[in-house]
Amino acid sequence: MALLRPSAWLWAGSAAVVLVVVSGQVSWASDSFLDPQGPIAAAQKTHLLRATALILIAVIPVLVLVPLIAMRYRRRRGGSAQYRPKWDFSAKLEFVMWGVPVVIVALLSFYLWKATHRLDPYSSGFGDTPALDVQVVGLDWKWLFIYPDLGIASVGELGIPIKQQVAMTLTTDTVMQSFMIPALAGQIYAMPGMTTKLHLVADTPKTMQGENTQYSGRGFTKQKFQTFAMQPNEFDAWVEGVRANGIPLTAETYRTLAMRTDRDEVQAALGTAKMPERALYFTLEDGDLFQSILHRYHGGQPLPADQQPGTAQYGKKGAQ
Repeated sequence: MALLRPSAWLWAGSAAVVLVVVSGQVSWASDSFLDPQGPIAAAQKTHLLRATALILIAVIPVLVLVPLIAMRYRRRRGGSAQYRPKWDFSAKLEFVMWGVPVVIVALLSFYLWKATHRLDPYSSGFGDTPALDVQVVGLDWKWLFIYPDLGIASVGELGIPIKQQVAMTLTTDTVMQSFMIPALAGQIYAMPGMTTKLHLVADTPKTMQGENTQYSGRGFTKQKFQTFAMQPNEFDAWVEGVRANGIPLTAETYRTLAMRTDRDEVQAALGTAKMPERALYFTLEDGDLFQSILHRYHGGQPLPADQQPGTAQYGKKGAQ
C-alpha cells in the first residue's frame, strides 16, 4: 500500500480542520454560537468563519511550503536543488510575502469594524419591538432575572418569546461576573454599582444554556441557567405559571437568595413543591428592587461585611 506524501497529509489535515469549524453541528457545539439560535449569534458565527478563511490564506501555504522547502533544500549528496549562496533578494517574492498579509489585514480590519458596530450589545437592531425588559442581577452563585413590567422574577430559568427583542440591563450584588448565552449573543461583564446592557433575540423555540464565564469561587461551575425561547402564547402561559407558583420576593427572601449558596443550596432553602426542581419563581413586591441593589453602592462608603452579598458574614444572624 502506497504511503501518502507529507504534503498530502498536510492538505488532508487542513481540510479536516476547516470542515470541523464550518460544520458547527458537532456535539461539542451545542449551546454555542456555532449552533446559533438567533440572528446575533448567527452573525458572530459568520464573522468567525470569514476571519478564519482569510487567515487560512496565509496559514495553509506556510504549513505546506515550510516542510517542502526544508526537504528540497536540505543538505544531501546528489541533490537537484540549486545552490545559490549569494542570492539575497527577489522582488516578486517580497511582493507576495508582504502584499498578501497586508491585503488580509486590511480585509480583516474592515470586517471587524463592521461587525463591531453591527453586534454592539447596546444596539437594538435585531428582532421586533417593543422589547421585553429583563433586569439581571449576578449573585453567588446564581442569576436573578427580574421582569419589572410583568411583576415576576426567576432564578435558574430565563423565559423569552421568540422573534422579540429582549433588552437586558445587568449588574451584580457581589463580585464582577460575566454573563453569556452562547447560542443567542456574546459575553458581557456585570459589576456592582454599575450597569451594562445586552440585546438578544431567539429565532425558534429552543432550550439553551446560559452561564457565568468569570470564575467567582466554589459555586462557579453551578452558576448556569436554562433559557427557554417560546412562542408568544407559551411565554404568556409561562409568566402566569411563575405568578401562580412564585413566592413574594421580600427583603428577607432576597437576603436568603443573595447568600453564598449555589443553585442546589438555594433551591433547598427557597424552593416549593409548585416550582420546578431546578428553578425558583418569585412575585415582585412594591418598589424597584433592581435600583435599590444598584444604588446601595453609590453612598461613597464601602458596605459593612454583614450587609455585603458575597461575604461569609452576609445573612448570618448575629454577624457584626
